[in-house]
Amino acid sequence: MKRKVFSALNIFALSVVFALSVILPGLSAFFQGSAPIPLEAQLPTSVVTPSTPSSGAETSVPDAARGPAIPPDKGYLVQQIRDNLYWVSNGIFQTMFLTYDNGVIVVDAPESIGKNYLNAIREVTDKPVTYVIYSHSHTDHIGAASTFPNNATYIAQKETAAILERRKDPRRPIPTVTFSDTYTLNAGDQTLVLDYRGVNHEPGNIFIYAPRQKVLMLVDIVYPGWVPFKNLGLADDVPGYIKAHDIALAYDFDTFIGGHVNRLGTRQDVMVSREFVLDLEAAAAQALQQVNFSDFAQQIGYKDVWKLYNAYSNAFTQKCTDMMMPKWKDRLGGADTYLSDDCWEMAESLTVQFPPVQTPPATEN
Repeated sequence: MKRKVFSALNIFALSVVFALSVILPGLSAFFQGSAPIPLEAQLPTSVVTPSTPSSGAETSVPDAARGPAIPPDKGYLVQQIRDNLYWVSNGIFQTMFLTYDNGVIVVDAPESIGKNYLNAIREVTDKPVTYVIYSHSHTDHIGAASTFPNNATYIAQKETAAILERRKDPRRPIPTVTFSDTYTLNAGDQTLVLDYRGVNHEPGNIFIYAPRQKVLMLVDIVYPGWVPFKNLGLADDVPGYIKAHDIALAYDFDTFIGGHVNRLGTRQDVMVSREFVLDLEAAAAQALQQVNFSDFAQQIGYKDVWKLYNAYSNAFTQKCTDMMMPKWKDRLGGADTYLSDDCWEMAESLTVQFPPVQTPPATEN
């Protein structure tokens, strides 16, 4: 898909903001994305979403977003996918583990599942946890890792290990085995292939593939049946986030585990997610073309640059949302909640992360 070329006025808008960043402390970090920024500082303060449910109101959830019920007496669900590979979910987070002759291989340790992860394993086997694999460093996905034995082998990509070394968080033990590009774990009759293909959700986020079971796990990229979480799941690298869909589809899998929401995914779910993010990229680019910064500058002036840029970003966010909503509100859950945030994130990424679009030279007839 070809991205739209931004108008001269939009480029002018960015030039003005970057020029002001030389004068105003803190502005440069906000727009250049050179360092992690608190979430509150990243979001426009008054984006109007297409529909904001009133307190207590129920929103429509498409059938594609619905998953199995979580037993309320346990607070989790554990099911075998195939060949001793099991799926665990509490309805919001999900992960997997595999059993073999001498033990259990666990992938991630979601903080909200906590000790129920061990309860789920004990429903299946009394063998010890021998391997712990980290998909990436975030606490919501590995914050309960310390519940596993200290003598287990903890495996992660080097970027993840480096982050955890800096965090010094006892809930997330430092990996004992690290790798750069690919690591294959063979334990008994089970095999997992761990691949790192560059930054997407965050540095170190890996593809976890069980070839025997044809199961692929990739966290915080695809949300089966749902639009992406707020701001594309807080993706560190939006171009890498988009590219991850094509990388995922190169694997031979039929079951997908995305780390969130209340059901397993399929190959079709990854294809639908890819369609969504490419539509989002096109809509955000078109919104940036159609909403002119100079109109807001003439109306508001440059005295309060935050107010100026916020009004401009609210407008292109709403334009993108209005283009996307009719197609996606009944196909994916959560569009009325997070679509506007995803539009904002994509538009900002188009201005500060994507390379410029090269216009083909004119040819003579």
